[in-house]
Amino acid sequence: MLALLALVLPAALGADTLLVSPDWLSAHLGQPGLIVIHADRARAPYDSGHIAGSRFLALGSIAAERNGVPVELPSVAVLDSVLESVGIGDSSRIVITGDPLAAGRLFFTLDYMGLGGHAALLDGGTPAWVAAGFPVSADPAPETRGTLTALPRPEVLADATWVRAHLRDSTVALLDARPPANYAGTPGSSPPTGHIPGARNIFWKTTLGGTPSVLLPRATLAEMFRAADAPPGKLVVTYCQTGVQASYLYFVARYLGYEVKMYDGSFAEWSQLAGVEVETGSGE
Repeated sequence: MLALLALVLPAALGADTLLVSPDWLSAHLGQPGLIVIHADRARAPYDSGHIAGSRFLALGSIAAERNGVPVELPSVAVLDSVLESVGIGDSSRIVITGDPLAAGRLFFTLDYMGLGGHAALLDGGTPAWVAAGFPVSADPAPETRGTLTALPRPEVLADATWVRAHLRDSTVALLDARPPANYAGTPGSSPPTGHIPGARNIFWKTTLGGTPSVLLPRATLAEMFRAADAPPGKLVVTYCQTGVQASYLYFVARYLGYEVKMYDGSFAEWSQLAGVEVETGSGE
């Protein structure tokens, strides 16, 4: 039943797949089944003004530390409870706003939990909503709990063993979402890390443009991926330092129609492993 809803709901509501505009959201706000989630690291931006009826979700509630690596996915049971606590259920159509990185991480989490077909990001987030002339509210949303039947998709995750086995796989594009200085291991960068061998760099922020920042046109994003040796047809695997920036690039890859995985442990885990290689430089 959940898989069927994932196919039907976006078309029934008229939403562009994975991304909706402020105009679209305004026209559908309050529609049965539609839930807006404001994802952020801290609650203050939500409290200062949010889309009426939207629910707050803290990034920390969908992240866990494991073996010294931060921002790992919690257990399915924990995620199920957290998502239900903000009203998400099997028939929900979810629009995500808030901090772009927190929003991207929530999208990745929903995709892992089998809800990617139910979810979309609000293009430009709340700043774009305000710029379009729509009001915000300081009133908290009513507390209603959803009922969720989780169908986790472990196939969207790549671990270190998988990455090692595919370092020289010509069908895989490994993309590093961090700033260029971190990717290159530039002296003085914080931290001066370098990158996984063979990875190419697409800093997640370069996928956005304008004021307020919105996602760049599909054609521009597609060319950006081609330039990073990720043409259509390749399996894209994203990573960063701790799996947050990579989550946003994961969303962009999904938006462009790629099959995509994320290495959740990312460089924080990779750099701790014995016997692994690390490259420096621009990777060109």
